[in-house]
Formats: sequence, structure tokens, C-alpha cells
Amino acid sequence: MDEVIADAVGKFIKLYNRDYNVPLDLKIDAGNEIYHHVPQEVNQKWFEYINEPGFFRDLEVIDDSQRVIKALQQKYDVYIVSAAMEFRNSLVDKYDWMAEHFPFIDWQHIMFCGNKIVNVDIIIDDRIKNFVNFDGRPLLFTSPHNLLITEYERVNTWEEVAGLLL
Repeated sequence: MDEVIADAVGKFIKLYNRDYNVPLDLKIDAGNEIYHHVPQEVNQKWFEYINEPGFFRDLEVIDDSQRVIKALQQKYDVYIVSAAMEFRNSLVDKYDWMAEHFPFIDWQHIMFCGNKIVNVDIIIDDRIKNFVNFDGRPLLFTSPHNLLITEYERVNTWEEVAGLLL
């Protein structure tokens, strides 16, 4: 979900700017995580924010993801898989967020897990750790932290996903 259909980085930037009154540059250096762009003394704030109840509830939807995923459902059996177990407060937030923004995805097609060990044909993710031992077609969804990775087929937008899969 995060950084593929839900904008967690944007939420962090809003919270950081609110709390520190220091605009965080939206241009994030390729290959770096968001917490690399804040002063050393507050770089753990990212982890505090994402562990707060409600952090995942009001994330912005990634452009075109709703429309393209709805279209993909006409051709594929679509599942949303999220490593929600990493942040225990995210479970209800993510479930409610999905119900609000992707009501056309049945609850039986939403999987909250620890490791994304799934046997599917195609996986779209921003983290290459989820491609390890994956036998299908991995599509790396662009996010600042993965811009230096070149060994996977990359998609920058949901329009590109549509072009490849529809």
C-alpha cells in the first residue's frame, strides 16, 4: 500500500513541517529514505509518526491508482498486500482507508501480513525486499528510496502500470 497506492512520505512531510516549522524539501535525493533529510537529532521522528494511531488513516491516494486498479480487476484477480504487522496501529487505519478509497476491493482481497510471501503472477511494490524469492513479474513502483535501483522493471506512475498490464 504505502508509496504505491498511499502517500506515506507526503504525510510525514506535512507532520514534520507542522512540528518543526522548517519546510522539508520535497525533492528527496535518490536512494535515500525520508528520515535522511531531517536533522540527525530528529531523524527518529519518522518512526514515531508511523507508530502513532491514525497515521495511516488519512494518507493521500497515489494519483490514478483507484482508476487503474479498478480496470485491472476486469482482467486480473487483484489483491492488496501490505506489511501492516510492522506497525501494529496501522491495521485498523489501513483497513478503514482501503474501505474508503478502494471500496471496490473486497475485504477477502486485502492481506495484512509480516513478510509479503505471495504466490502471484505480478507484484507491484516499492521495496525490492519483497521481490526476494518471488517467481513472478516484479514491477518496482518508483519512490525516492529506490531511484538508484536498476535491476527491476520500473513503473513511475499508475498510467505506466495501465500501459503495461491493460
